[in-house]
Amino acid sequence: MADHDTPVWFITGCSTGFGRELATALIDRGYRVVATARNPDDVADLATLGGDRVLALKLDVTDTDQAEAAVAAATQHFGRIDVLVNNAGIGYFAAIEEAEEVEVRRMFEINVWGLIRMTQLVLPGLRDQRSGTIVNISSMGGLRGFPAVGHYAATKFAVEGLSETLAAEVAPLGIKVLIVEPSGFRTDWAGRSANETSITIDDYAETAGARRASIRAYSGTQPGDPKRAAAAIIQAVEAEDPPLRLLLGKTALQTGRQKIEMLRKDFDAWAEVTEGADFPEGEG
Repeated sequence: MADHDTPVWFITGCSTGFGRELATALIDRGYRVVATARNPDDVADLATLGGDRVLALKLDVTDTDQAEAAVAAATQHFGRIDVLVNNAGIGYFAAIEEAEEVEVRRMFEINVWGLIRMTQLVLPGLRDQRSGTIVNISSMGGLRGFPAVGHYAATKFAVEGLSETLAAEVAPLGIKVLIVEPSGFRTDWAGRSANETSITIDDYAETAGARRASIRAYSGTQPGDPKRAAAAIIQAVEAEDPPLRLLLGKTALQTGRQKIEMLRKDFDAWAEVTEGADFPEGEG
């Protein structure tokens, strides 16, 4: 494949974790890659690794000017963008009542508004091409809420809804959407990337407090392998018939199946009441 025909992947949040592993895997496979980070020094080595096939850019997804400049630079340099990976994101640990608004808003700015911003900027090029894929990194927390990470789950539930809608809107245009839902992986998500509340309420010690401590203690020993996750994402994007949702990790699959059963139980148990909320047939 000629270099100008090689797909171009644009990835946000490449300094650590999934973003870095994905960029590295793509470079190894010969793809062209736009690797972005808030501190460009964190991705300079990727540019060295890939030579002229890699463009390393400064990008804070909450900064509109930087986002516009990064997309323009990538398009000018490579002539196109084929895959956008909205990977940049942070976590935050707090019971719902314990949360500090400024921290929650910051997380929404990155996890939701940053994703929306990048998607809107890249879509015109994908529409012109009538091809491409948008990969949104969600979480098993986008399927089910857990104590201590309710606000994080709220951002990921938002990503899920946006992605489902986007998939329906762009399918006729030849554009695909992939929602990635990992469980615990050995990234920095539960380490320095996630703040936690300075407010603690004793009544939540056995729920949010216990889970917060468990997640912190778990960091670095999670069963998920980021390298295998990167390979799985590439495989899904390259597939002729990719899924809308790609669960990553055994715990994610278990969580997804549990959510299906939870929904089915409530739906079935309350079906009569649910249907009874409509006007009776022939009335109204």
